[in-house]
Amino acid sequence: MSQHNDSAKFLVGVYDDDEVVLKAVTEVKSAGVRIHEVYTPFPIHGLDVALGHPRTRIGIAAFLFGLTGFLCMVALTYYTMGYDWPMIIGGKDHYAYPAYIPVMFEFTVLFTALGMVGTFLISNGLGPTTKPLMFDLRSTDNKFVMAIDLSKNKQSETEIATVLRASGAAEVNVKQF
Repeated sequence: MSQHNDSAKFLVGVYDDDEVVLKAVTEVKSAGVRIHEVYTPFPIHGLDVALGHPRTRIGIAAFLFGLTGFLCMVALTYYTMGYDWPMIIGGKDHYAYPAYIPVMFEFTVLFTALGMVGTFLISNGLGPTTKPLMFDLRSTDNKFVMAIDLSKNKQSETEIATVLRASGAAEVNVKQF
């Protein structure tokens, strides 16, 4: 969910079926209308491709967070047991690497999880002071909502409303923020 600072006027198409809204995205885009976003109560396979979203790089971020956690734990265990306070425990070396594998794994998971939560919040513009745009409350229950920012389209409001109705929208509403 994104946030707009200034006043914006949107045209909102409300759909009853996931297959209809998926087909409608290509129809509306082919009519030259720029879609702001589509809100659905559950993920729709192929919707991101139809909207033209690029492939996500979230896996790279997760790997880097995990690598950071692993390296931090390697550094911490080496510093504490191999350099700062070396102890011979059970006749093993000062830094017995296999003994720390479970701890390194746990820190890898911890850093990945916390990093991904932070990435999610930042990339979606969420936080304690943000107020998300809610185009239609039913989009969290059983309706599929296509939001179109009128200021970013060349067509008139009536032309876009006609395109939305022709694509299968059950309702077309104007929403002012």
